[in-house]
Amino acid sequence: MTELLPLAVSISQAVSMTGMGRTWLYSAIKRRELATRKAGRRTLIEVAELQRFIKGLPPSDGTQDNLQNPSK
Repeated sequence: MTELLPLAVSISQAVSMTGMGRTWLYSAIKRRELATRKAGRRTLIEVAELQRFIKGLPPSDGTQDNLQNPSK
């Protein structure tokens, strides 16, 4: 049986999924780095948007650069 993944998650769920702090996520939303949707009073983040945001963060130790240029 295939497990269905959610299309969007709440801020609390995004915090759990990413390990990022609630305040940090709200700051990213305020800076318009992370798009949200509203369903009544509830703020939702599309899972695809959350993945795009995470992939756009710089690598912590330069591993991305090393993958492109292994001689470093």
